[in-house]
Amino acid sequence: MISAMMSFMAAILFMGVVAPIWIVAHYVTRWRMAKSLTSEDERLFAELSQSADRMERRLNNLERILDADSPDWRQKL
Repeated sequence: MISAMMSFMAAILFMGVVAPIWIVAHYVTRWRMAKSLTSEDERLFAELSQSADRMERRLNNLERILDADSPDWRQKL
């Protein structure tokens, strides 16, 4: 009887104190890991940035060509 009561009290203590601290510490660790970029993420970000720069240059060149060939093309949109 006393052993069952001690087990019950140990379970209550675990569920009330240890488990919440354990869960919070686990998710804080996950949050800190997710907050930083990995080297793969940084490489991908650099590639996407270069691709966006190339597309912007192409778009500017196309607009410059259209302005020279047909100055009123913007009003037709």
